[in-house]
Amino acid sequence: MPLIHESYDSLPYVDAPPDQATVEAAIGLIAQDIQSAGVDTAQLHPALIPATAYTPTFSDAVEQEHARLLADANSKLSAIDLTRYEDLEAPPTTNPTSDEDKPEVLAQWNAALKKAYTSSEYVNARLIELGLLEKFGKNAWLIANNHHEDILKGIEEELADVRRQQQEVEALRRQQQESVHAEIKTLEETWKQGVGRVLETEVAAEGLKQQILERRRAGAV
Repeated sequence: MPLIHESYDSLPYVDAPPDQATVEAAIGLIAQDIQSAGVDTAQLHPALIPATAYTPTFSDAVEQEHARLLADANSKLSAIDLTRYEDLEAPPTTNPTSDEDKPEVLAQWNAALKKAYTSSEYVNARLIELGLLEKFGKNAWLIANNHHEDILKGIEEELADVRRQQQEVEALRRQQQESVHAEIKTLEETWKQGVGRVLETEVAAEGLKQQILERRRAGAV
């Protein structure tokens, strides 16, 4: 039955930090392995798309605006026709027979009436929206702010809980490692002594083998 049931990938609270020579040796081995593998660290991985190879795509409307700005950087956005909100030009005066005599005057009056109806509907809708904004806008704004504050408070509480869990995990990890620190050191020393004894046994066996060979050679002579 093992004495230690936990397995740690790293023991930052138990292991002594490596010295500068050990770090440099590890870095040298990593660089040697990268060089032997033929990896060019100056080049990006093939799975990464270079920034120069990326071509953004835009919608037709955005492309038109880009073309407008390239043609004249001082030009203004013309997506909204503002002429419908300007003062209407009065059509020419009429008489009882002008509809039959001048049909173009009737067409001008029809166009002017359509524009007037459009402007009237726009103004009425705007007055309604402004009235609703004046009546309910303040409360809606306050409610939205309160909702955003609740969201922010929930996120802050979640962040605080995650930080607390992280601290608890770190404290438990430190406690577990420090509780087995002595045992790990004992096992490490025992392992070193065992390796040393194995080496001593091999050296003694090799010496005994040499002695046997020398005696055989002496007896043969």
